[in-house]
Amino acid sequence: MRRTLLWVVFSMSLVLLWDAWNKHNGQPSMFSPPKASAPAATGRAPANPPGSKAATASAVPSAAGMAAVAPGVVPVTAPAATDAVALSQKIDITTDLVKATVDTVGGSMVRLELLKQIDHIDHDKKVVLFDESTSRLYKAQTGLIAAAGGPALPNHLTVFNLLAGDRALRDGQDTLDVIFESPEIGGVKLRKTYTFHRDSYVVGVKHEVVNDAATPVTPQVYFQFLRDGNAPAGESSFYFTFTGPAIYTDAAKFKKIDFKAIEKRGPSDKPDHDTAADNGWIAMVQHYFASAWLLGASTDDKRPREFFTRKVDANQYAVGMIVPLGELAPGATQTLDARLFAGPQEENKLSQLAPGLELVKDYGWLTILSKPLFWLLTQLHTLIGNWGWAIVGLVVLLKIAFYWLNATAYRSMAKMKAVGPKVAEMRERLKDKPQQMQQEMMRI
Repeated sequence: MRRTLLWVVFSMSLVLLWDAWNKHNGQPSMFSPPKASAPAATGRAPANPPGSKAATASAVPSAAGMAAVAPGVVPVTAPAATDAVALSQKIDITTDLVKATVDTVGGSMVRLELLKQIDHIDHDKKVVLFDESTSRLYKAQTGLIAAAGGPALPNHLTVFNLLAGDRALRDGQDTLDVIFESPEIGGVKLRKTYTFHRDSYVVGVKHEVVNDAATPVTPQVYFQFLRDGNAPAGESSFYFTFTGPAIYTDAAKFKKIDFKAIEKRGPSDKPDHDTAADNGWIAMVQHYFASAWLLGASTDDKRPREFFTRKVDANQYAVGMIVPLGELAPGATQTLDARLFAGPQEENKLSQLAPGLELVKDYGWLTILSKPLFWLLTQLHTLIGNWGWAIVGLVVLLKIAFYWLNATAYRSMAKMKAVGPKVAEMRERLKDKPQQMQQEMMRI
């Protein structure tokens, strides 16, 4: 049995090495799924803000006074899609860990390159998480909507102005603020401040809502991720890992929502996730990496919020949350702090950002083995301080455990062999004396 197991391990190792060699030389993996279809063209603004006035059956949750949303319909108060594209400017912001691109249309983060993460397909490139290209659509958006019957407000189709300031984190500088300001729409201005931090994949996103109108307004801030439904490039079909939206609340805990479930949901069907709470966050998950919108500057703010998932266009899906700000008097300003995490799924760091955020790390069907092994590997790294030696230590510990189990099994088998002849002789001798045989068996 042991020789057979070793041959199986050896054969699988050869197959995996051959597959890795093919991928290294630009060939497709034997375990990769067929190439997914590209997302719908993004020459126009593909996603419409919650609160659009177009009535349709495919509405996002309306408990907070949101009107229905029609995929592909631009609100009449927003600039036409072609005008927005013409006015669009891509602003690059660089820190020690990321190179982010924010579009002046909506002040949305449309590209995020992780400078310390090597792409596992092309080792000469870095991992790009957010992207807006012919092969990928994935971005983080925010904006304002009004209560039912209220005026249109600045949203992620509004063209913002970039205020003067640095766009790169300098040596000795720990934070970098990049500020975008909207024109007045519906009597309201929205100022977004992105705060990038050194050695962090968490970006602070502050929303300052200014009511310049002569009457009160009741604004709501929405946060959403827009993504195509394709799995990340090069993902193996040998094992399954989840790609798609996720929502967390204290009541329902971590809930993954498959793109296919969103696609199949009818206009009158209730979402299979929490739609309201005073806590929680939204995320978009893929193998090794994740993004999440978290309320509060440092911890999760306990305030009412609503959650939604929806199909926006062909092969385009959104997960989001809506936060009411209450009534804002004329001339008043209200601020809402949030955090945008976008980076690798480092369990220990994720658990410190928000309750349950470490659950975005999906081990697939090998969870029962992978999770304890990763925990042990983490403890070894804490002790040794080097991942390479920690892996060596883990292998040594596994070998010791394997040999100990083998030795225990052999000792048990040896005892069985020694006892076997005695039991056979005793049964023959006492076959007519069952009570005495029972006593002898107990003694043995």
